[in-house]
Amino acid sequence: MPQSDNQSQSSLNTPIVLTIAGSDSGGGAGIQADIKAISATGGYACSVITAITSQNTQGVSAILPVPVEHVESQLDAVFSDLDIVAVKIGMLADSNIIAAVARKLRQYQPRFVVLDPVMVATSGDLLLQSAAIDSLQRELLPLATLITPNLPEAAALTGLPLCEQESQLEAMSAALRALPCQAVLLKGGHLPGTSHSDDWLLSGADTAVFRAQRVDTQNTHGTGCTLSSAIACYLAQGFTLQDAIRHAKHYISRAIAHADELDVGRGHGPVHHFFALSPIPSSQLESL
Repeated sequence: MPQSDNQSQSSLNTPIVLTIAGSDSGGGAGIQADIKAISATGGYACSVITAITSQNTQGVSAILPVPVEHVESQLDAVFSDLDIVAVKIGMLADSNIIAAVARKLRQYQPRFVVLDPVMVATSGDLLLQSAAIDSLQRELLPLATLITPNLPEAAALTGLPLCEQESQLEAMSAALRALPCQAVLLKGGHLPGTSHSDDWLLSGADTAVFRAQRVDTQNTHGTGCTLSSAIACYLAQGFTLQDAIRHAKHYISRAIAHADELDVGRGHGPVHHFFALSPIPSSQLESL
């Protein structure tokens, strides 16, 4: 059946966003969270998987990097066919995969690149070795529209101590401004002892602050993946960087606030990506 004019116009207005990241078998983070977030915020998600993790709400038990040649073939497949407006990058397993992703981004030149530097596990363990972190800084940061490190990741990127109080943020911000990327969104969710969660956009000499109230929940798995994917999706829809971050911050805050409506796993559960969708009442299901 041919599309109506309205249907055609709607499809043209749906931006395609690519996520390059690892797979989370538990569904709360990584590629799975990215696809949910992009879909929930108005985009069409496609994906390139860089690693396969054995993972649930209680932790990661194994990581299997995808062979570099297959990462490259996935990138060629999506870029050669789909009109990708924005790219979100998450977990990159090693230096070879980082270099391959950088080569393909230089080849295809997407309009926006949001890099979430997944380098530090919740336990504090480094997920990338120092050589891979150097490769990330050298190869990918210059291609990024925005990078979105949390406080432990910012410490790994800059070599500075982990910020544990707001008085340390000035030195951290100065070091982040020196990185070879267009802008940095420093996420302050790990800062202890505050009733709010601030993120700081560092762009040139300017700083913008995005604030949300903290939510008392243990179900925060996938927050970084979700926020960066939402930012990429809003950029693809034509919002300015500040507006894209503002909308994405509002979205992740609501997804966290609704997280306890889900009952997933026995550890740190996921945020509620589709909080805006109401379930069909059982009385209506019976009539379908």
